[in-house]
Amino acid sequence: MPRLDDLTRPPGRPARLLYGGDWNPEQWPEETWAEDLRLMRRAGVTTVTLGVFSWARLEPEPGAREFGWLDRLMDLTRAHGIDVVLATPTASPPPWLGRRHPETLPRDEDGRTEWWGSRQHFAHSSEAYRAHAAAITEDLAARYAGHPALVMWHINNEYCTYDWGDEAARTFRGWLRDRYGTLDALNTTWGTDFWSQRYASWDEILPPRRAHYLRNPSHVLDFRRYTSDLLLECYRAERDIVRKHTPHLPVTTNFMPFWSGQDGWAWAAEEDVVSVDVYPDPADPRAGAHENAFVADLTRAEAGGRPWMVMEQAAGAVNWRTVNRPKPEGLNRLWTLQAVARGADAVHFFQWRPSRQGAEKFHSGMIGHSGARGRGYRETVRIGADLARLGPRVAGSRVPGPGIALLHDWHSWWAGRHEGALSGHLDQGDLVRTWHRALWEAGLPVTLAHPHHDLAAHPLVVLPHLYLLDDTAVANLERYVAGGGRLVCGFFTGVADPHDRIRPGGMDARLRALLGIDRIDEWWPLDPDGPDARADCGTFRGTLWSEELVPAPGAEILASYRGGPLDGRPAVLRHGRTRYLSTLPEPRALRTLLAEAAHEAGIHPVVTGLPDGVEAVRRGDLLFLLHHGRDPVTVRVPGRHRDLLTGATVDDTVTLDRFGAAVLEEHP
Repeated sequence: MPRLDDLTRPPGRPARLLYGGDWNPEQWPEETWAEDLRLMRRAGVTTVTLGVFSWARLEPEPGAREFGWLDRLMDLTRAHGIDVVLATPTASPPPWLGRRHPETLPRDEDGRTEWWGSRQHFAHSSEAYRAHAAAITEDLAARYAGHPALVMWHINNEYCTYDWGDEAARTFRGWLRDRYGTLDALNTTWGTDFWSQRYASWDEILPPRRAHYLRNPSHVLDFRRYTSDLLLECYRAERDIVRKHTPHLPVTTNFMPFWSGQDGWAWAAEEDVVSVDVYPDPADPRAGAHENAFVADLTRAEAGGRPWMVMEQAAGAVNWRTVNRPKPEGLNRLWTLQAVARGADAVHFFQWRPSRQGAEKFHSGMIGHSGARGRGYRETVRIGADLARLGPRVAGSRVPGPGIALLHDWHSWWAGRHEGALSGHLDQGDLVRTWHRALWEAGLPVTLAHPHHDLAAHPLVVLPHLYLLDDTAVANLERYVAGGGRLVCGFFTGVADPHDRIRPGGMDARLRALLGIDRIDEWWPLDPDGPDARADCGTFRGTLWSEELVPAPGAEILASYRGGPLDGRPAVLRHGRTRYLSTLPEPRALRTLLAEAAHEAGIHPVVTGLPDGVEAVRRGDLLFLLHHGRDPVTVRVPGRHRDLLTGATVDDTVTLDRFGAAVLEEHP
């Protein structure tokens, strides 16, 4: 299988990190193309992505092909020594497709059509859409398969389309037939005797469209699964076409960061290179730094620990927040180095040059509207120089493991988001981020994992919240703890089976035995906007949730609720090598609790005694120091090192300026 290593460590050539971004030269006069490429070379750009939204230019009317402009671009990039990641243009069909084939247009939950005039306006289940997408992909792959500039394929863009239309209804029924076989099996699994929802014919089943009141959560859960699967079918179809023509080249599609609509574990298994788009908010650099680290750790885990790719990040401001702040000087470089520290071997931006027209004319580029003299381009040049220095030492290396495994599963996330939940404030995605941030702030090495993964190598597993756990996952946790592993488990976990049926007793009995819980009499969600927003747990306060649980014999109560209806009930339990949190401790307390569990498991921070705001990450034999604060700090690093970014020798201490970074190797 082709991998990113094939591009970053080519035989007979120095190792490198890929650096570049989306280039949309068709939006500019042709006389600007050579100048763009000259500026790219000056900035150290190695690769550009072409053709992401160019379907209407390539196929201006049905069956027509206008490849001349793309031929010239491919030849120009080759002449300037820049490689091409070529995209299939299928994320944004041309207007003629929707006009001639209205069934290719998706519909929302109310049955309203999403028309052309924006992007992502395709019905993933439409046979007409798939046929036209396959045809343009086939011709694109056949034409450029032998072009020396082509090094990677980028399929579609940010698959994120939902569809509740008639085409979706047809294929949803087929998906359900394959899954359940018979209507009786579906009715039993969905519990359709509730509210007289029993289906007598497959034709009666629709996508979960707008309803008078709460919809069947099992129906909604399966529709989310179906949507992820149907979009994946679209990806596979185009991937297989380009693979047929270029089996030696890697293929990817770009994930949106931690988007709930795709099963990231399943999708990543279908990619040669796992790539992601990440857009932290520069208005809060510390929170943005954590978001960047979190997305990196997730993407690296999806890639199986191998190097991965940032397909998109912003050089400055975006255009879709209520207030779009630019990145202060140095922050773009810092977050780029942070991605590399956590395993990225390719860093691309959206976009090279911002367009002068259209919906994204205020979205920043590597060269901004101020041109080559502007701060944005100067920083682009500096980042390119940094990556060129690091490439020979970093490319292909890995972030050491195994560290702490943080468990996440998209199916559990989908199931927990149903309309009839106990708390509208409880969201698995938020909890995963919250627990990851506590580990990140403690400086502890962490990766994400699926509850089916082999966990044996991890001294500590943390599970913030998995409402839905199947039998395989529960057995895996039992096996892990029996083998000597340590587990910290969060509340409201193991409540439902894979079909969103409540487990007898309100929590899987095997999980209760593992965690030292006799029973949970009641779940007590806390209202963050109400008078009971915080629960007194003695040494800390709990938030979001609490539980009226009874410990099993032999379980040790580490913290209890004080006052209120749960007075004296356990807030934190320890049972052998497991801990159970029936509430969400406030940030400092959560960080302390997880750090204690890590210490007991023999896991320690990468570097101890760091100043506030400094992050330390090891990649291979290198130590990355990343300063997310605004005031200069001095970091103690005993021994003699060389900073690869500056070439300077570092004896015992290194000073980091605002948003500063150092990449240290031990001095020979």
